[in-house]
Amino acid sequence: MNYNAKAVTLFPYNTSPTSSMTMTYLIIPLLSLPGGSEWIIIALVVLLLFGGKKIPELMKGLGKGVRSFKEGLNDATKEVKDAADSVNDDNANNAKTK
Repeated sequence: MNYNAKAVTLFPYNTSPTSSMTMTYLIIPLLSLPGGSEWIIIALVVLLLFGGKKIPELMKGLGKGVRSFKEGLNDATKEVKDAADSVNDDNANNAKTK
């Protein structure tokens, strides 16, 4: 049996892989978020798995983790800014001495 290479494709509508329409069809399922009823089901599953007493402790830990992440991000941003200011000051000083 002979197959025509152009007839067999992994992309919908026989479009080229670089087509924006094809990329949209490939990315949209990855970006879909749960709707209202799915969130309710997720909340019920979490409640069943962890119980009512454990959820506040989990949320407290999650809040501490997010706060720690934000502090680390702010520290890194501050260090990058300080390094850039230091380089700019050194360049200004070198330009003045020449």
